This record gives sequence, C-alpha cells and structure tokens, in this order.
Amino acid sequence: MAHQSPSPTPYEDLKWLDTVSDLLDTRYRIPGTNIRFGADFLLGLIPGAGDALTFGISGLLVLVMARKGASGMVLFKMIGNIVLDVIFGAIPILGDLFDLGYKANRRNLHLMEEHYKEGRHQGSAWGPVILVALVLLGLFVLTIFVIWRIFSELIQLIF
Repeated sequence: MAHQSPSPTPYEDLKWLDTVSDLLDTRYRIPGTNIRFGADFLLGLIPGAGDALTFGISGLLVLVMARKGASGMVLFKMIGNIVLDVIFGAIPILGDLFDLGYKANRRNLHLMEEHYKEGRHQGSAWGPVILVALVLLGLFVLTIFVIWRIFSELIQLIF
C-alpha cells in the first residue's frame, strides 16, 4: 500500500502569497534607506490604471483566502486594508507616498499568518459588516439631504 503524504494545511498551501505580496509591496529598496516598495507603488504612479490593476490583484488574493476557508472576520479586515489602500492611493502623489508606508498586501499576509498559525481573527464578520452598512446608509442619506438643501436654496435664489 502506497504511503500518502498528509494534505497541506491551508497556510502551507498559501505560501505562494508571500511571494506575491513581496512583489507588490517590498521587492525593491531605495538605496541608502530602509524604504522598501514594490509593484503596487510603481503601478500606482500610472493614474487610474495602476491603482485598478493592483486593486484587482489584491482582491484576487482575498478571494483565494475565502476559497481556502478563511473566517469572515479575517476577510473583513483584509478587505478593509485594501479599501484604505485604494482610497488613499487614488490621491495623486500623496497616495503614492501612502503606498510606500501602508503596504496593504503585507498587512493581509500578516493577517493570514495570524489566522492560520495562531487561530486569531476567528468568527463572523456580520456585526462589523452591518455596522459599516448602517454608517454608509447614514452617510448616503446625509448626502442626499445636503444636496436637496443646496438645490432648494439655489431654486429660491433663482426664482
């Protein structure tokens, strides 16, 4: 009877993500400094297209984690890292400087390691998701209200 090797743990199966996050966030170093950067920073210099491409790659990494059974909480935190990276990364020049320090993909790799090696970030994300949805709904209603008030004031000034 042939000996079967045990199937790899989800973490061992995802070690390639370390290579990808290194490529995106820390592959290169500015000579004479400890500042590291990767393709995320370089592609972010291309307005719009670079940010969209790195957002897509980061999203795929989270999708892989979801398919490997990561908890809702760790996925929620990973998506939060990506959203921050995208929001601040969209600001010309300042967003690129933000990318040098924030490194969302390395943060997500660290979350993955904590999740699989230490059992951290377990549980459902429904509580935080509902809270975020309610806050976004409130902001949406507030925005509509402010637009309506501005529009009604303009109408009164015109007529």
